[in-house]
Amino acid sequence: MKNQKYWSLRARNASFLIDKRAFGITLILFILFLVMIVLSLGLGDLFISPLSVVKAIFGQSTEMNNLVVQSFRFPRILVAGLAGMGLAVAGAILQGLVRNPLASPDIIGVTTGASLTTVIFLTFFSAGSETSMNISIQWLPIFSFIGALAMGLLVYFLSKRGVSATRLVLIGIGLSAGAKAFTDLMLVLGPSYLASQASIWMTGSVNGASWTSVLILFIWIFVFLVLSLSLSRRLNAQTFGEKIAVGIGNNLRRDRVLLLIISTALAGGSVAYAGTISFIGLMAPHMARRLVGSSYGSLIPVSGLLGGLVVMLSDLIGRTVFLPLEVPAGVFTAAIGAPYFIYLLYKTRKWG
Repeated sequence: MKNQKYWSLRARNASFLIDKRAFGITLILFILFLVMIVLSLGLGDLFISPLSVVKAIFGQSTEMNNLVVQSFRFPRILVAGLAGMGLAVAGAILQGLVRNPLASPDIIGVTTGASLTTVIFLTFFSAGSETSMNISIQWLPIFSFIGALAMGLLVYFLSKRGVSATRLVLIGIGLSAGAKAFTDLMLVLGPSYLASQASIWMTGSVNGASWTSVLILFIWIFVFLVLSLSLSRRLNAQTFGEKIAVGIGNNLRRDRVLLLIISTALAGGSVAYAGTISFIGLMAPHMARRLVGSSYGSLIPVSGLLGGLVVMLSDLIGRTVFLPLEVPAGVFTAAIGAPYFIYLLYKTRKWG
């Protein structure tokens, strides 16, 4: 108990047990998160010093620096960070929900389902050009969430009997392939400009992000992150098995449905604005467990910060290393995540 501190709010009838080590690691990662934002804002075709970046954020630098930072770089960097957080926390919740280290939104097909409904939205509600829509773009996260939730429910119920690593992955791969086939069909039947845009977006790109996207995604991610933290104790109970969770008074069915909705909402909102960035939901929770252990009160925020850092770093590499070309962030996360997934699959082969 030396590494833990107890806080009690008598007026609110609430108490908190804070792990000092986990709190310190979370604080360090949050500082690194802010540093990554400043570095990303300064690097690119036009180099801007960190001090000038801070001034430009508040509109106190030169006119050119203010324009580049506020209009071009800042929105895409924030979308990258928020999307990484959403995908990482979604993966952490899924892994705890099915007690399987291979569960993540992209591997079991949740992000593919979100991609399908996103493309359907863009196809049917496009007003005939790349920029105009028949309805508000603010409805996009809702459509992505519907697709993610539908895929998540299908995978969950089809693998309910014996949720082994192999069974879960195979079901997810099968459903993901079917959703991808429908997505490709929509792109073939849709307008040509949609196909070119979607091909880049589906690789995982935050290019062209706007402040409207930042605002919507921030509210969406913030709400479901708070909900996930409020249910962290119930998720901790489920990691010990159904009998223990029920024995301490948890409503197992209700909690699973709520956690699945939260996970798919986080994944769906992230996919809507950043595309199908792969393997963040797999890697970040595993990295977080090595730092703070398996308690979800610490695991959720650390996973989110790590996911945001990885996506922002991938986006930074993609838009600076290969100038004048720009490589989508999803290419780099897939290059790292694919070998890591193979390693995890080999490590957990005895579960299948």
